Amino acid sequence: MTRTLPDHLAAERHLGGRAAWLRAAVLGANDGLISTSSLMIGVAAASAGTSAILVSGVAGLTAGALSMAAGEYVSVSSQRDTEQADLARERAELDASPEAEFGELVEIYERRGLSHGLAHAVAVELSEFDQLAVHARDELGIDPDALANPLQAAVVSAVSFVVGAVLPIVVMAAATERTRVVATMVLTVAGLVALGSFGARLGGAPQGRAAARVFVGGCLALVISLGIGHLTGAVV
Repeated sequence: MTRTLPDHLAAERHLGGRAAWLRAAVLGANDGLISTSSLMIGVAAASAGTSAILVSGVAGLTAGALSMAAGEYVSVSSQRDTEQADLARERAELDASPEAEFGELVEIYERRGLSHGLAHAVAVELSEFDQLAVHARDELGIDPDALANPLQAAVVSAVSFVVGAVLPIVVMAAATERTRVVATMVLTVAGLVALGSFGARLGGAPQGRAAARVFVGGCLALVISLGIGHLTGAVV
């Protein structure tokens, strides 16, 4: 028997799914910001002209966005294939031996601390709703209504990377030659701290700790890129 979830429960599940791709978007923007900034600062430190710096930034943006999209699509597609294979196997087992599968469900609830009678009653009640969904969730840890979405992951990753990469390109183009490196580094670190805090907030983690991590990591990446740029420029 199939029943419809109450409106408030459906809304909560929807928000949970949204949080997953929002966190992916924050990570993509973070990657776009730090990688593009580091690339352009390294080129700028090598005493390159504005044109070369901007070309390197646009090239880094394009390559990074395409790489993120392709990588996410392949990775999430593999995850979805695995989920679908597990669901198909579970569906076949439910058709072939429903009693044995029901017994497994009761055992799962017993291992979680329920008495045999209560575990049996819970299994009966939940199985009336959607047997495959119940087994998928409690036996496999999969929500059949929220499988991995490769296209969504690819688009979100690419777009968020572009959004993050645009900031250092705009700053580098607008700033003067004397201030462009410092301005890009300052705004990049500020952006990383904001993104780190926002990502931690979405995940319910301490925002201060996340901000400190991205601050230290971002500063190291920018300083190392600056140093390598100076060395390369001196050698070349």
